[in-house]
Amino acid sequence: MNSIEVGALSASAETLAMLTDLLVETVAAGGSVSFMHPLAPEAASAFWERSLAAAAKGERVVLGAWDGKVLVGTVTLLLDCPPNQPHRAEIAKLMTRLDQRGRGVGTRLMRAAERLAVEQGRTLLVLDTATEEGASGLYEKLGFTLAGEIPDYALKPHGGLTGTLIYWKRIGAASR
Repeated sequence: MNSIEVGALSASAETLAMLTDLLVETVAAGGSVSFMHPLAPEAASAFWERSLAAAAKGERVVLGAWDGKVLVGTVTLLLDCPPNQPHRAEIAKLMTRLDQRGRGVGTRLMRAAERLAVEQGRTLLVLDTATEEGASGLYEKLGFTLAGEIPDYALKPHGGLTGTLIYWKRIGAASR
C-alpha cells in the first residue's frame, strides 16, 4: 500500500483515458455514481472533461490515487457551494478499480479530500451513497454521521431503484 500516492488531477489525454476506464468499469460493476449501464466511453470522457475543467476553475478538486503510473482510484471534492454555504464541501464520485479494492485506496482518497477541505477553510463535509452496495461502512469508519435515508432516490446502473444515505462530518476547527 505504500506505493499508492494521492494527488490532484489535471487534464491530460492519459489521465482522461484512465478516468474514463475507471468510470465505465465502476458503472458496469453496479457502482451507483449517477450513470446507467452500459456507459459509453464517450459519455464518461465528456463527464471527466467537464469535471476537470471545473477543477481548473477552482470549483472542485479531482483527486487521483496512483500505483506507479496506474490510476487506481478517484474522489472529487466539490467546493462550489451557494453563497450561504461557504463553510462546507461535498464528497462525490469515490471510485476504486475493482482489482484494487480492499487495499485502503478509498480511505487514502477520503483522508486527502478531508485535508484539502480543511485547507480551504471548510468545516463541514457532506456526501451521499447508495443504500444498496454503497460505501456506507467506509464512511462510518471515517467518522461520518448518518443523517438519514431517502428511499427510491435513484436508479441502479443495471435498473431498479435504490435509496440513498446522506452523511455529514465536522472537520477542521469545527471537529474539536
